[in-house]
Amino acid sequence: MAAPARAADVVGSSLKLDVVLPALQAIVPRLSLGRHKGDAGKIAVVGGCKEYTGAPFFAGISALKMGADLAHVFCSKGAATVIKSYSPELIVHPTLEESYLLSKLAEKEKEEIKQKVLEEVEKWLPRFDCLVIGPGLGRDPLILDCVAAIIDSAKRDNIPMVIDGDALFLVTNNPELVCGYPLAILTPNFNEYKRLVARIMGPENDVLSNYHDIPDNNIPSLLKVLANRMGGVTIVQKGEKDIISDGNSVLISGFFGSPRRCGGQGDVLSGSIGVFTPWARQFLSQQDQSVTKLVTERLSKNPTLSGAFAGSLLVRKAAATAFSQHKRSTVTTNIIDSLGISMDELFPL
Repeated sequence: MAAPARAADVVGSSLKLDVVLPALQAIVPRLSLGRHKGDAGKIAVVGGCKEYTGAPFFAGISALKMGADLAHVFCSKGAATVIKSYSPELIVHPTLEESYLLSKLAEKEKEEIKQKVLEEVEKWLPRFDCLVIGPGLGRDPLILDCVAAIIDSAKRDNIPMVIDGDALFLVTNNPELVCGYPLAILTPNFNEYKRLVARIMGPENDVLSNYHDIPDNNIPSLLKVLANRMGGVTIVQKGEKDIISDGNSVLISGFFGSPRRCGGQGDVLSGSIGVFTPWARQFLSQQDQSVTKLVTERLSKNPTLSGAFAGSLLVRKAAATAFSQHKRSTVTTNIIDSLGISMDELFPL
């Protein structure tokens, strides 16, 4: 009997869920009484400022709802109390400093504060299985400088990271932060994707002039080239179908989904990918290739590609479930509430 087609080999055609779902199910750790707190994942969200407090909450609580044991949020002091009020489940660190509070300080003093922020975050980094960077981050220049330093530290520790929201703005303007780092996953929407293409593949120092010229068709091929030029990062181009590539393979996630496009769904996705990726990484690190064969043949040897596809599938399923119940009034909290039942349906215990 012929081996099942790998997802990457059937780009543009009808991918069968019964081919890839058993592989995805294999990477999800089984629950047992013998497990300890933290075994199923310790995730950190870096994001949240005085204007945006919902996004980091959505990402962190989604990680917990779909199976992580612990979720931390590193945010600005102005956002911390608000985020804590949303749920006692999140461990909130009021670490990031915003420029408007420090406008009277000299540059040397600001640099000292930046170093203190980095030192505080670096104390925690070895504890985390994945970072989700960007939800509700904002574009404060001091915060973005701190986040750039956090990304560099995470790379030194080989920590997977999901780059979303305003961290994509940071990376688009400073692609060297993630280029060549295979444990980075970028989750741009369509406009963010086009800006990234213009920055990486357009003429040097001519970003915006090419932005509207980027073709809307043949995204899978262009996305593959983009991921390859960025040195093998994984990119999830979110849309009617989520198109995912690491520069070698392309996966298209078009199952389930919802016509309701409420704000916050991307945060749920980034939190979910932030859990699935270290699960996939741990599973694929096993030496026994007979155990990992199902995943490597039907999906990929790359844990970020498998983690991104699994996260996409789960969130699309949860969105479909929420929409079936709430229709036009569906909001992100409904989708989060549907994560548990969707996990049970797709990845039964």
